[in-house]
Amino acid sequence: MNISVTVNGKSYTRDVEPRMLLVHFIRDVLGMTGTNIGCDTSQCGACTIHMDGMSVKSCSTLAVMADGSDITTIEGLAQNGELHPMQKAFWEEHGLQCGYCTPGMIMASTKLVENNPNMSESEIRHGLEGNICRCTGYQNIVKAVQSASKEMAGGD
Repeated sequence: MNISVTVNGKSYTRDVEPRMLLVHFIRDVLGMTGTNIGCDTSQCGACTIHMDGMSVKSCSTLAVMADGSDITTIEGLAQNGELHPMQKAFWEEHGLQCGYCTPGMIMASTKLVENNPNMSESEIRHGLEGNICRCTGYQNIVKAVQSASKEMAGGD
């Protein structure tokens, strides 16, 4: 099947197998390997991207379902050479360890904050339940989301 998508601001038209997962399209066809494959069952969130303004697990989405969509991957989150506030906060607050979950965690956290910039710690933890980190214990991830939330809202 022929699909057309916009990924990180660039348009692509490609032929894909009808059963190809979006994560494989992004990684293998487009060569954007920042989106990770963790579990292949939509449990871990390592494959989280933004599609048409929503946080989506790309391992449970067929590439053909993305036809006509606007997609942002971790590679497209930074703008004009500047890290997105969420990327910067994960760096500054040490919200990562091995880094495998980090792209998906950042993508999920970004949409979480965009949809509710004034979340409590409990709301952040609940909002990120679909993203698993096996290394950090989540405390610094929560701190990073809180820090980025302030910057994204225009405060310091």
